[in-house]
Amino acid sequence: MEKKQWNIKVMGKVQGVHFRASTKAVADQLGVKGFVVNQSDGSVYLEAIGDSFALDSIKEWCWEGPEHSAVDDVIVEEVAPTKIYTNFEVLKKNK
Repeated sequence: MEKKQWNIKVMGKVQGVHFRASTKAVADQLGVKGFVVNQSDGSVYLEAIGDSFALDSIKEWCWEGPEHSAVDDVIVEEVAPTKIYTNFEVLKKNK
């Protein structure tokens, strides 16, 4: 099955609510590769690589988020996969 890459920005109350760790757990269940990181503007950014079903599912998860989160918007950009990821990682905050 063809792998696609979606770059996803999640805005709202998404930091300090275990959004990254929860997203990793969902990504691992779906077989999505890539990473999630907090951004300095208060958003969370993901690079997610997977099949269409997995990416649709992770996008749906981003709209829900973990308990105590409040998602205002999810912006998805489909791009050509440029990197090879072996797993899904939680990264430290971007500068």
